[in-house]
This record gives sequence, structure tokens and C-alpha cells, in this order.
Amino acid sequence: MVVGSAAVADVRDGIERMSRSRLPASEFLTEAAEALSRAVPSVAACVATLDPATAIVTGVTKRGVLAGRNESDVHWARIEYGGDDPTAVRTMVARRRTAIGVDHEFGGAAERSMRMAELLMPVFGFTDEARVVFTDRAGAWGAISMFRGSDDRVFDEEDLACLDAVVPAITRGIRGGLLAQTRVPRDDADDVASAVVIVDEEDRMVRMTPGARSRIEALARGAATADPLTILHSLVQRARRADPDVPPARIRLRTPDGCWLVLSAERLEGGRGRDIVVTIDDARPHEIVDLVAAAFGLTARERDVVALVLRGRDTREIASTLFLSPYTVQDHLKAVFDKAGVTSRRQLVARVYFDHYAPRGDKG
Repeated sequence: MVVGSAAVADVRDGIERMSRSRLPASEFLTEAAEALSRAVPSVAACVATLDPATAIVTGVTKRGVLAGRNESDVHWARIEYGGDDPTAVRTMVARRRTAIGVDHEFGGAAERSMRMAELLMPVFGFTDEARVVFTDRAGAWGAISMFRGSDDRVFDEEDLACLDAVVPAITRGIRGGLLAQTRVPRDDADDVASAVVIVDEEDRMVRMTPGARSRIEALARGAATADPLTILHSLVQRARRADPDVPPARIRLRTPDGCWLVLSAERLEGGRGRDIVVTIDDARPHEIVDLVAAAFGLTARERDVVALVLRGRDTREIASTLFLSPYTVQDHLKAVFDKAGVTSRRQLVARVYFDHYAPRGDKG
């Protein structure tokens, strides 16, 4: 199927408008992926949100013939996070690549990709994959993989150019979606202890604390986290890598009820040393402030100013700490207020803190 340039332009314009509508992230990505498929057709797609600090999956939605198919999630995670595939998302981010076609990347020999040869071709019958990473200066916020089969042409340069062109808009939409999500207060009766899952050397979940299963089930409520085990498998495979240059196996994600969690994985000491412990905790304010600030689209210096505002520092103290003039600090604050949609420091603190974090039992 060949899509005309007018139709492609309409899709791009539609995604651009959608990115400013402040839809929740999962809803925005679902609609953006649907629109994108009209410009760049595929037989299936996998849409993911990522933690920009580590580029690890925080939510997954599968479309087309992949919908409901989870049998290969462990294998996929081993290749994506446990190996050194040149088309892995982390590698794309490091090389500042945003849109690639696997067949195009390997000179017409897609089977040279481990992911294609071991998984996508034999299990699903796909013959090409286009990967797009939605990234900005803060990191990668999401990604989409689109697939074609033996009856389809491979993704060409025109397809990749179209996908590359929508990266800024979709990145903006994901960031705005995280901020737009409504937080639902939870009861004191909810479990407050950490939830722990033990994964053995064969990637089986062999033990878990009582609250872990309910936490995992909660992640499945909503489109953005429709397949929560992919998240756990990704963390486990990252934790298995003894590589100091690889970011830690840690993510922050927002649940469908608007609450923030921190998930981390590390090797369990003792025994055979191959077991992995995955911990799921409620996020504390300091763990999400930088992510929320980045989602506003703040520059690095603006984030520094916000961090000091949240600590209660006044303009003169901020200027002294950052070696700036008070006038420059005020300019930064004005830019921050505009991006956050507030008009005062008090509103900024409320926007960053109360919209995204509140202690258990908060009813309002």
C-alpha cells in the first residue's frame, strides 16, 4: 500500500494537534499509533512508554496480530536489555538515532538482526521492523515498533522520514500525558510495604510477597500498562548485565490511577547468584521531581532553579547557589511558570508536588 503525500501531511498535522490536547499518556499513544498507521501501514505494532533516565519500558500496548500475545516477552527482553543489538532502543538513544528500519539498517539482510532471526521471523512471520524512539534532551520517553510481513514491502526511506518527522510531536504528547493524568487518592488500608518478586535463573517468578500480585494486577488496569510482565522482564534482563556503562535497572512509572511507583531490580546475593529481586515501592517526592520537571520541557538550568524553589530558597539564595544574578533567576522563573502553567512559586510547588504525590490516606 502506498500512501499519498497529502494523506501523510494530514496525519502529521493531526498528531501535532493531538500532542497539545493533554490526553493521558496511554490514550494519546493509542490514538497517535492509530493515526501513524494510516501514513505508514503495518500488520502489527508495539507501543511503549519509557523512563527517560534509563530507557527501560514502563508500559506496553500491542496492536494488530500482536495483541494478546505475551509468550515471547522474556525472549524479547533478553535481546533488548541483555544483549548488544545495534538496533536496541538504548543504542539508538546513545547514537541519537530516532527512526530506523531493520532491513534498511542491515543492508537488505534483516535476518542479521538477532531480534529478527530469533524472534520476529520464526515466531511471528515478520520480515521487517521500523523502530522509532520519542526522545528529547531529557532522554527517551517512548518508542514504537512497527512490523511488516512477507507480503509487504520493507520500510523505505520515505517511511522512515515520515516517522522521524512526528518524533517531536509524539514526545511532547507523552510528556504532557504524564502531567495530565489524574491522581486518585488511595485509602490507608492499601498495603504500604514494599512488594518483592524473586525471579530465578530461568526467568520464572518463583516467590513474591503478598502485596506483589495485587501491585502487578494494578499495573494492568489501563492501556499504557496492558502487559505488565514485559516491564518486569525488562528490569530483570537489565539487572543481569554486569556492565558499569549501563544505567541501573530502575524505572518510575505512573499507574492508571495516577500514582507513581518506583520499580528496581538487582542480583540477589548468596546462592547461585543468578536470582533477581524486583522491588515495587511507592515513589517518594524526590524520586519523581526531576521527571516531572523534565515533562514540563524545562531546560537543565530551569530544572536547577525549580529544585531550589522546592527546597524553599528565595531568589537571592538561588542566585548565589547557581552563580547567577537575581535578574537571571527571575527570567528563569518566568519561563518555568509559563511552561508549568502557573503564576507563582506557591502554585509551582503545588503543581509539581500535590498533583503528582500525596501521602497515603490523602482524600483531597
